[in-house]
Amino acid sequence: MRLANRILLSSLAIIIALTLTVAFIMDGQLHRRLTAERTDELAREAQFVASQWTPSVSAPDLAHAAGRTLGHRVTLIRRDGVVLGDSQFDSAGVAGLQNHSGRPEVIAAFAGRIGTSRRLSPSEGDDEVYVAVPAQLGAARVSQSTASFDAIFNTALGDVAFAGAAAAAIALLLAVVFARTVSRPVVELRDVARAIAEGDLSRRPSMSAPGEVGDLARALYSLSEQLGARLRALQDDEALVSAVVESLSEGVLAVSARRSVLRINTAARGMLGVHEQVPFSVDHIPRERELHAALESALSGVPSDAEPMEVSGRMVAVAARPLPGGGAVLALTDLTRTRRLEAMRRDFVANVSHELRTPLTVIGGFAETLGEPGVEEDDRIRFASLIQSNTARMQRIVDELLDLSRIESGGWVPRPVNVDVAAVAAEAIASSAEVAAANDVITEAQVSNDARWVYADRTALRQVISNLVENAVRHTSHGTVTVFAHREDGGYTVVGVRDSGVGIAPAHLPRIFERFYRADQARSRDKGGTGLGLAIVKHLVEAHGGTVRAESVLGRGTTVSASFPAAVSTPR
Repeated sequence: MRLANRILLSSLAIIIALTLTVAFIMDGQLHRRLTAERTDELAREAQFVASQWTPSVSAPDLAHAAGRTLGHRVTLIRRDGVVLGDSQFDSAGVAGLQNHSGRPEVIAAFAGRIGTSRRLSPSEGDDEVYVAVPAQLGAARVSQSTASFDAIFNTALGDVAFAGAAAAAIALLLAVVFARTVSRPVVELRDVARAIAEGDLSRRPSMSAPGEVGDLARALYSLSEQLGARLRALQDDEALVSAVVESLSEGVLAVSARRSVLRINTAARGMLGVHEQVPFSVDHIPRERELHAALESALSGVPSDAEPMEVSGRMVAVAARPLPGGGAVLALTDLTRTRRLEAMRRDFVANVSHELRTPLTVIGGFAETLGEPGVEEDDRIRFASLIQSNTARMQRIVDELLDLSRIESGGWVPRPVNVDVAAVAAEAIASSAEVAAANDVITEAQVSNDARWVYADRTALRQVISNLVENAVRHTSHGTVTVFAHREDGGYTVVGVRDSGVGIAPAHLPRIFERFYRADQARSRDKGGTGLGLAIVKHLVEAHGGTVRAESVLGRGTTVSASFPAAVSTPR
């Protein structure tokens, strides 16, 4: 129920209660006072009549004369109880009245006192008040019907009811005004407090209300200001913590004492493969035994140092620390890249050592042989040729390693210009013509008109196409090698080489862009490959903001394509 209605109902209840209380009091007090006053008045009238009743006065005449004068019933009673005169009856009626010697008021009058009683009159048929006083010849009695009392009482009650109704109307009017004055600021304070409880700290109460309500409004206003300031500070702190946690390359996972994840950063989501919104149960994280053992240890208050373990296919170092208020925090460091780099470094050293060992062994062996006497001229020439070819092979490996290192370290930056793809393709095909003829390979270029020009570094594009053509010709026999270029959506031009050679098995295809990786080790080395060409292609293309991909079907050929930005404008 609204405050205004409660005030109105309360005021109305008070007025009704007061009115009923006054009526209840009047019901007793007014009756007694009216009865006492009327009894005293009747006693005085009876005494007056008694003083007039002498032996020389006719009792019936005196009773009728006094009754007419006083307006009340007057009865004159002889000492033996016989009624001699009554203002309500004539002589015949008086003769028929009962003997009054047994009436209480008459008995008291005969005893010399003023007698009073109230009872139903058998002659009049209504309730009457009787007052009798002693007289010289007996007793004089004056009576009055109580109906007159009730009329006076009812009139008084009507006046009280009218006064109560008028008071209720005035009180209700005042209550309405008061309720509006009080309820409006109270309702406003309620709405503001409810908004603050729901998180809307922008609401402020007006401070125009008087008295205690105004004090409450000012206190609520101050509370809103303080809560707003503290909430902003907490939000700033939370934003700072979130930004710091999210910027970490390490994964952070905060778990409550109830085993619910309360915070997890992007790095931890990636390591654990978790996508649920916080908070969520720890049952959603991977179920690796070592990971949950570290978590359980921290939840029980025992910290654990970073221990490498495999989680969701990744090598992760997990450190767990208990929180002071219960719960735990896990710090996860992804070791996968580090381990992969370590493996790549080991493989690189092994591959370089292996690639250089063969030509060095050949060079050393033939050089030692040339130093011996008696070597035939033809053998000397052949040995020198082999030494020269292996030296060139070593030189090529070193040059390509230096190129690759310079590209990876950022020492080389592409200088893109509009380059004619068809012209570069023709150069690459011409440089591989001798090997292509030896392998009975047909080389061709298919460059669409809208893809003839690309925005790339001229030297880099030449090296990319040349490496791809050399690889394709080297692994193709009695087939075709095609240099192609076409436009694709997104403003890029795809440049690639397609051959009909031996193809690459699916197991090897994802790794062909790694340094020194060969799908067929012996065959590639015999054909003069260093294992670095595709790695260089990949880094050159990515330096232009493009991507490189390979598709192959074993026994049917391979397609390697790279995307370059299209020419800014078509040259004339």
